[in-house]
Amino acid sequence: MKGFLEDANYSIGLLDEGATLADVIDNCIYEHTHTGKRAFYVGDLGKLVKKNIQWQNVMAPIKPFYPVRCNSTPGVLEILGTLGVGFACSSKSEMALVQDLGISPENIIYTNPCKQASQIKYAAKAGINIMICDNDIELKKIARNHPNAKLLLHIATEDITADEEMNMKFGTTLKNCRHLMECAKELGVQIVGVKFHVSGSCKELQTYIHALSDARCVFDMAEEFGFKMNMLDIGGGFTGSELQLEEVNHVIRPLLDVYFPKESGVNVIAEPGCYYVSSAFTLAVNIIAKKTVEYDKLLPSGVEQTRNDDEPVFTYYINDGVYGSFASKLSEKLNTIPEVHKKYKEDEPLFASSLWGPSCDELDQIVENCLLPELSVGDWLIFDNMGSGTLGEQSTFNDYQRPLIYYMMSFSDWDEMQDAGIASDTLMKNFFFVPSCIQLSPEDRFSTAA
Repeated sequence: MKGFLEDANYSIGLLDEGATLADVIDNCIYEHTHTGKRAFYVGDLGKLVKKNIQWQNVMAPIKPFYPVRCNSTPGVLEILGTLGVGFACSSKSEMALVQDLGISPENIIYTNPCKQASQIKYAAKAGINIMICDNDIELKKIARNHPNAKLLLHIATEDITADEEMNMKFGTTLKNCRHLMECAKELGVQIVGVKFHVSGSCKELQTYIHALSDARCVFDMAEEFGFKMNMLDIGGGFTGSELQLEEVNHVIRPLLDVYFPKESGVNVIAEPGCYYVSSAFTLAVNIIAKKTVEYDKLLPSGVEQTRNDDEPVFTYYINDGVYGSFASKLSEKLNTIPEVHKKYKEDEPLFASSLWGPSCDELDQIVENCLLPELSVGDWLIFDNMGSGTLGEQSTFNDYQRPLIYYMMSFSDWDEMQDAGIASDTLMKNFFFVPSCIQLSPEDRFSTAA
């Protein structure tokens, strides 16, 4: 059955209307307190259904191709596959994962700008033809290893507002596109379209206007060389906010109608990643160690000390870190703040605190400075919006244990899938009913993906 792994070792808790995400987290913490305090995720797969409906309402007919690197857990891939979403893969392992879902090669694109020759050969053997290219060395490599490849030229975008210091820039210039087309013509390689990418941190929507204009120039250039162009990839950068999605659509829709009208036969696609999965996953971590530190050592450099010296300052160590679920913290700021799971009084004093991972590595800092009530070893912290960039291949540094994953979906979201005609018997086998007021056992009720 397309969209489902026959040997998938997980289940999805189908919640009745009386049960909530908070209930699931409470029950899982209760179980972990008795069986071993391991970090875990709760994934609300119903949010993927809602996001897809939102995408179709706002962005159709632009087809989404989900970047597998954002979150490659089986529940996510299978739900998105069932929803008819395409997949953008950056490695052989990602292509294999998607192939196991029964997704056709036409719905897979190979997006790594720096591809290994062996992985290009794998794509060729698998019939995955659409891939990205932005330089002549890559073009020659593709020509040698995948004669049937269909290339999207990746053009650079100008983003003067985004933080470029920590991001490697990919994409070629308009001038170099002509050179690449000359090379492709000599090598007998097909160029079928253009890709650009606007970072989610970009606040200036004018960037889309320039990028679409440049893409139209490349399409016109391709006609001179006899290339039949039929695909435009507007990349990712969709944060998950409906407002941002509507703002982007408001800017690009008139230009798409002018530059790439329906009668042109150009298929417009996009690569929404964190848009789908970021808000769908919540991470629960346990405090494994605690110590008191001097306040001036906790403060970021350049910040003046303004507190009472008598107040304690705490450093907490948790059972997950940058070598696991917080890997993105090494290259970007954390976009979520911790929430204390246990109940505490509204007037309870808050103390300057920092959070660190379990590795004892100086890089393993999760939160540099935040205000929390005094916590104890064994207490739990909750991080929401943890579905993107946290659930791919993870390090085995220091015997790191991958968090368990508990999937859930509400009856109302399940009904929406049924109404859309995508709730198959195969999918139903992955679900089990969860009454609203019972304790959930990972062994007996939730099958987990480790």
